[in-house]
Amino acid sequence: MIDPTPTDAPLPDDAPVPDIVLYTRSACDLCDDTRRILKALLAERAAFAVATPRLIECDIDTNDEWQRANFTAIPVVEFAGRRLEIVTSAAKLRALLRDVLDA
Repeated sequence: MIDPTPTDAPLPDDAPVPDIVLYTRSACDLCDDTRRILKALLAERAAFAVATPRLIECDIDTNDEWQRANFTAIPVVEFAGRRLEIVTSAAKLRALLRDVLDA
């Protein structure tokens, strides 16, 4: 699991772009909303030819550890050592991407 302690330093210019992980589960409307927002934000970044992470989705119902860690907080997004719980805000997700990749 990614360390939930945020780091304020952006990635070095030569660092590989880390994956962005979305913890979700089936029949989760908030998860669907977050997935749509993330896909739109990543498409926007790709269209501008800036660093764009790969989206990895993890269904918490397929892994006991993921379920214990995330059941009460989904949708959860982890990216570069940062963690956002019950995240459905495009502004928060955009800020996360910007803070890690564009600072």
